[in-house]
Amino acid sequence: MSEDYRTERDSLGEMQVPADAYWGAQTQRAVENFPISGIGFGRRFVRALGVVKKSAAQANRDLGLLDEETADAIVAAADEVIAGEHDDQFPVDVFQTGSGTSSNMNANEVIANRAAEITGAEIGDRVVHPNDHVNYGQSSNDVIPTAMHVSALEAVEKDLLPALATLANELDAKAEEFDGVVKTGRTHLQDATPVRLGQEFGGYRTQIEKGIRRVEHTREHLSELALGGTAVGTGLNTHPDFPELAAEYITEETGVEFREADDHFEAQAAHDAMSEAHGALRTVAGSMNKIANDLRLLASGPRNGLGEIEQPENQPGSSIMPGKINPVVAEAVNQVHKQVVGNDAAVSAGAAEGQIDLNLYKPVLAHNFLQSADLLANSAEVFGERFVAKLEANEEVCAEQVERSMALATALNPAIGYDKASKVAKQALAEDKTVREVAVSEGYLTEDEADEVLDPEAMTHRGILGED
Repeated sequence: MSEDYRTERDSLGEMQVPADAYWGAQTQRAVENFPISGIGFGRRFVRALGVVKKSAAQANRDLGLLDEETADAIVAAADEVIAGEHDDQFPVDVFQTGSGTSSNMNANEVIANRAAEITGAEIGDRVVHPNDHVNYGQSSNDVIPTAMHVSALEAVEKDLLPALATLANELDAKAEEFDGVVKTGRTHLQDATPVRLGQEFGGYRTQIEKGIRRVEHTREHLSELALGGTAVGTGLNTHPDFPELAAEYITEETGVEFREADDHFEAQAAHDAMSEAHGALRTVAGSMNKIANDLRLLASGPRNGLGEIEQPENQPGSSIMPGKINPVVAEAVNQVHKQVVGNDAAVSAGAAEGQIDLNLYKPVLAHNFLQSADLLANSAEVFGERFVAKLEANEEVCAEQVERSMALATALNPAIGYDKASKVAKQALAEDKTVREVAVSEGYLTEDEADEVLDPEAMTHRGILGED
């Protein structure tokens, strides 16, 4: 055998493994069996596997099921996995066995071999055994869904929610800054009664704030951990106190509250919690998409569009048209939405599948959820800081457009009635005049009455104009 390889063994026999790899025979088989996408699990999921293995070793040590030296070596090796020191040792493709057994064994082998090194033994000596020690009291069928929930909730708590808070704060600042800017409202993309630009941005802020609450509501079910159910949910070969104790260690390690699943059979056979939680992510993506689209429209121009806001000059917009600036950050948000919608289709379909006592779409559920959370967190932060925060109101354009809006005739209804108001609007459009000009010239209102009834700023508040 070449010096670049060593021999590792599993229940199927011998395998040649790269000499400098911490993984063993089962991981190597998976590498060879699944050359599907070239996509492996990312940092969040690998970290979660380390957290689960560390917490399991601590629980088993406390319960007297692992000796101190072995448990401490496993904990030390798992700490390195948690810290990201061995991410290159997780080569298994996302598209693998539906239980995620290959990735569980990948973690078991890497941690076992590194733990062996820590005790002074050689890689492959199995003084720390991947199954008997690292995987003690566990099954891939409960480890992988536990890692799914740990990684998902950590991504939500530590990445997504703070990023959404950043975006909400930037929208709130603009809502306050733009509160005095009166502009034309639009429904069906047609002129409608006046609004304040700050009111529109306040609506965007509220969308994101409600999205934050929707995401926060996913904590209840994502916090449940399948660990302790082993193969089918019965908990065979697991100490009765193991699930609760391991969950306490996972909570301590992550700073995120986790608990034993209400029902281990549900936790392993179905992944409704992942589907529910990703639905909240999809909704937030839709909110951001709507806001991005609106801001692109409001900034369209600069001379032949709406031009009510001025967008930041993040980068040149064209390789052929000099001086062109495009809403590139908003467009990135639009694209993230489409990816999240696609991911949601995969998550919802996968969560609804599986047979009898096991859902067999665990790896693709985890991958798609974490990608969505990562994309949303990054895009929300960038959208808030590099686009929303740099927007400026074009007050002159807003004032000019609102004065010319046909929708100002709406305020005439209580004063002169709908039919006359409609006649004023049509005449103003036909003669290229303002509603105010026609209402006064046709004798429906005096100048003073027009000033009172057709006050655009007053129209942005609830009430009937012209009444005391």
